[in-house]
Amino acid sequence: QVQLVESGGGLVQPGGSLRLSCVVSGNFLAIYRMGWYRHFPGRERELVAEITTSPNGNYADSVKGRFTISRDIAKNTVYLQMNNLKPEDTAVYYCNTYIRPARKIDTSLNWGQGIQVTVSS
Repeated sequence: QVQLVESGGGLVQPGGSLRLSCVVSGNFLAIYRMGWYRHFPGRERELVAEITTSPNGNYADSVKGRFTISRDIAKNTVYLQMNNLKPEDTAVYYCNTYIRPARKIDTSLNWGQGIQVTVSS
């Protein structure tokens, strides 16, 4: 089994900052890509940011210049630094990982359970 455990969410005022963390554990051989998605009520889950072995990340236009994605390969962890948060950023954020599984039965694409981020005064 492969598990993704997210942390760092919560309530913050507009203009504030949060850092999300996601730790990947389980039976896998390698991590190829890690990313963050978010889900707004009544909308489909959408990409926020993703990163591969390259230090450069890909970002949604709505978060460019405010969010930064990074990964610690040794710790199997991906981070999302969120600065200058806006009420429009309020959503459930999901960690996503594309891996090379050790077992054929396991899938390459895995998701965390989701973590709430609320931006409000």
